[in-house]
Amino acid sequence: MNRLLQPRTIHRLFLLAAAPFLGMGIWLAAAGPGLTLSLSDEAYPEFNLPAPPAAGTLTERVASGLDKAIGLAGETNESIRKEAELFDKASAEAGRLAKLAASQVGKPYAIYDRRITARLGTPVEEVRSNRITAQLFHVKAQHFNGYALKVKLKSNQAMRMVLGRDTYGGAETTLSAVKRLGAVAGVNAGGFADKKGKRYPLSTTIVNGKYVSGFEASYKDLFFVGMNDKMQLIGGKFKSQEELDKLNPQFGASFVPILMKNGRPQPIPEKWKTTPRRAPRTVIANYKDDQLLILVVDGYDEKGSSGATLEELQILLERYGVKDAYNLDGGGSSSLVFNGRVINKPSDGELRKLPTHFLFFK
Repeated sequence: MNRLLQPRTIHRLFLLAAAPFLGMGIWLAAAGPGLTLSLSDEAYPEFNLPAPPAAGTLTERVASGLDKAIGLAGETNESIRKEAELFDKASAEAGRLAKLAASQVGKPYAIYDRRITARLGTPVEEVRSNRITAQLFHVKAQHFNGYALKVKLKSNQAMRMVLGRDTYGGAETTLSAVKRLGAVAGVNAGGFADKKGKRYPLSTTIVNGKYVSGFEASYKDLFFVGMNDKMQLIGGKFKSQEELDKLNPQFGASFVPILMKNGRPQPIPEKWKTTPRRAPRTVIANYKDDQLLILVVDGYDEKGSSGATLEELQILLERYGVKDAYNLDGGGSSSLVFNGRVINKPSDGELRKLPTHFLFFK
């Protein structure tokens, strides 16, 4: 602000100092031919100049001119003062509007965040850093209990997906992956298939922007879900690698089925309504502002007698106001680790070793 005022201050001083001379110049120009200089006829007879006016008359004219110059200078100074006042008022108003605009920048996000948080309840634990904000909630429904982890990613370093022991065909628990890589939270990811003593991720799997075992077109109810280069949740069924590549996937895994699209529940295939009907579940979803919601449901076995149905999860997710939601591997695979400890109650009695994990970093 000082830099802006300095030129204006210089202009004021210059105008005030020069005002008398400017006034004199204006008066001389106005006097024009009527003003003559007194020269001696004897010294310069060739000019044949008229007799000089009386001394009193010249003095009066000069005094009158000076009065006019002084008056003009006063008027100029008053005009400058008024313009300066207007400038000061305009600067103050601009500063006020700038502060108001700055204070309003985060309000839409804050209002939306309060609304979706209120639907989840009161967080029982949270982690905040320049990379991530993660809030843990308890979920209590009529037929099951579970946990919700709402995550705001602030950096592309805040989330990644890893292979078990960083090896294709390797497996480890989510807790092991969290501790090994220094994550603040972790959840199980895609499905798997066992072969010759090794555990391989199911279908299309991407880690660090690369296809682990190539692309496989979606078939039956399989989908791919992961994150793009802008840390936004992407997912669905893809017929070709080119179709998926357009979304710039950085990591992701595959399983069944898709639960929500654009805020609307998707049809549940008949097979997945009964096999099993109820079970421990893991879901990854997103909100309109790209925050993530991880939902993990407890159950004491995989026989269909405990846990949640997929339709019940859809009702819950719709109530929470999520945009898209994908069912991840469940049953004994359901795992939620937060702040160094296992949050859910694994149906196997202990965490299962898995080939893929979504991890979050502080």
